[in-house]
Amino acid sequence: MQKATYILATSKPWHKPMLAKYLTNESQFLWANDPEQLNDLVSKEKNIRYIFFLHWNWLVPEILWKKIECVCFHMTDVPYGRGGSPLQNLIVRGHKETKLSALRMVQEMDAGPVYTKRPLPLEGTAQEIYLRAGKLSFEIIQWMIDNHPEPVPQQGEPVIFKRRRPEQSELPETGDIGTLYDHIRMLDAPTYPLAFIEYGEFIVEFSDADVQGDELSASVRIRKKQNQGEI
Repeated sequence: MQKATYILATSKPWHKPMLAKYLTNESQFLWANDPEQLNDLVSKEKNIRYIFFLHWNWLVPEILWKKIECVCFHMTDVPYGRGGSPLQNLIVRGHKETKLSALRMVQEMDAGPVYTKRPLPLEGTAQEIYLRAGKLSFEIIQWMIDNHPEPVPQQGEPVIFKRRRPEQSELPETGDIGTLYDHIRMLDAPTYPLAFIEYGEFIVEFSDADVQGDELSASVRIRKKQNQGEI
């Protein structure tokens, strides 16, 4: 009997080192980093059991999720928090913890039935939270391969998050030290736009925020605007 194959689809580099650490039978897993690689694997492989979308930046076509069981991971306790920028929207709303939900993909975004939900703390930088979510995702993947669970339809009234716009990364001018700290840390991850302020011809970006008493310290990077409309 031919062994099942599993595809791990991700656009983020921090997931790859986790494979050997958290999953068994490495040879059964194939990586797709963009839609072209994913389409190529699907056309060649004949015994794909699951496609796991760990962090994906593109629309998954209907022909794919109808043909193969596609699993995505969403960082909210669905149906609360469907939609874009879940981490940032959670922190802005004052949440200290959330659930990582493993969903079967359907036509409507983040509306599919749920395989499982696992608790996920929201302290630390965005990068620390994404690494924590990645580890949890791999634990769920191994559990799904071992148990083949049936997903359960979501219950409750949906709350939809809007994807944040680049200009919303600008540091707020009002609030308190805690507000500034949360704003910096929730954007502090590779490939994400850092918290910033505009200073004449320059962009001032902030990372590595730390609060001691009534003061906040952070690393600062200053670069010149490439064009007049840049933020």
